[in-house]
Amino acid sequence: MPAYIFKRLLLMIPTLFGIMLLNFVIVQAAPGGPVERMLAQTQGMESDVQARLGGGSDTAMSGSTSESSSSKYKGAQGLDPELVERIEKLYGFDKPAHERFWIMIKSYLSFDFGDSFFRDKSVTDLVLEKMPVSISLGLWSTLIIYMLSIPMGIKKAVNDGSRFDVWTSSVIIVGYAIPGFLFGVLLIVLFAGGSYWDLFPLRGLTSSNYDQLSWFEQILDYAWHLVLPVTAIVVGGFATLTMLTKNSFLDEINKQYVATARAKGLTENRVLYGHVFRNAMLIVIAGMPSALIGIFFTGSMLIEVIFSLDGLGLLGFEAALNRDYPVMFGTLYIFTIVGLLLKLISDLTYVLIDPRIDFESRES
Repeated sequence: MPAYIFKRLLLMIPTLFGIMLLNFVIVQAAPGGPVERMLAQTQGMESDVQARLGGGSDTAMSGSTSESSSSKYKGAQGLDPELVERIEKLYGFDKPAHERFWIMIKSYLSFDFGDSFFRDKSVTDLVLEKMPVSISLGLWSTLIIYMLSIPMGIKKAVNDGSRFDVWTSSVIIVGYAIPGFLFGVLLIVLFAGGSYWDLFPLRGLTSSNYDQLSWFEQILDYAWHLVLPVTAIVVGGFATLTMLTKNSFLDEINKQYVATARAKGLTENRVLYGHVFRNAMLIVIAGMPSALIGIFFTGSMLIEVIFSLDGLGLLGFEAALNRDYPVMFGTLYIFTIVGLLLKLISDLTYVLIDPRIDFESRES
């Protein structure tokens, strides 16, 4: 097993490099980078000045227009070429793309992600600042989803075709059909002072007087703020896991070794949890890394927007809109490493649940 772990860790290096390179190429090809954004803002300020000064400014601008007409940026028309060069140097675009990529990779190896283009903070500080919100949403929603889905999936498999199975399937289908963000809007309308009851807060993870509360009151206040956003995430997330658990258990229950165990006189609980459980849960564990990444980092983005929660999902979304490349690639680097490590942990969990699985022997 140590040799297998070492090989997987080595394999993460080219995988991470390939992901960063592919995304870098795609982003460079996309129009509207940070230089264009700053040029557009500068052009807007120049237009305001021109409107205030009147027609006399047209003559003053004509000279710079002819000088910058050959610029590779459409937004540079009418601007001083020296200003364009200073903006390029500010964002590091005075260097060719391949050189910028190597500089970025070298910095990322030491976890130096640089500073945000449009926020007066480093990328590391931004991630650490937003992380508690995403961890709060992801941790509690994941725990609740698994606590609800696995027992319900097992009960549905044991009682397949019963009245309980039918009505819970109906609830699951409805929950799966309603997007989490839409259900979040419904919760706000019903319970956050939208049109009916004003029972829960609409924004933030804590109240304004949080520091003045006792520790017990702080816990209650924190939980009180999490009820609506976590509920919105759970409703959209538990349906798939419940049906996956049910189908996995049904597949195992119908196998010959289960009939043999029952013929030996083992109790139903012993058969179900002593033999079926570890085999049926393998497929559930296989999907855990992607579920964790989705819930922690991306799945709650719209929920963060709706409930005014400033987390990593909202940070990444705003960085993509603003072409804030250091934030985009810094968060991508961090999320990719976390995802690869979670995948490795998932494989190791396979072995813990079912010792018959041996990745080293399969590779050899």
